[in-house]
Amino acid sequence: MEALSAQYKGQVTFAKMDIDANQDTPQKYGIRSIPTLLLFKGGKVVDQIVGAVPKSRIEDVVRKNL
Repeated sequence: MEALSAQYKGQVTFAKMDIDANQDTPQKYGIRSIPTLLLFKGGKVVDQIVGAVPKSRIEDVVRKNL
């Protein structure tokens, strides 16, 4: 994530969340598995990735939603 964050700086904001400290958020978005990556655009979830995936898969989804 750090590499992608640097690569897409100014275009995409990457953030991590401690779900133990913020239990309402996973419930709000129906997150049942960790890791889960939600992509937001205009304040709405436009895509998601569940489970451990290669960097290239994450980058494909990010590019698709730019």
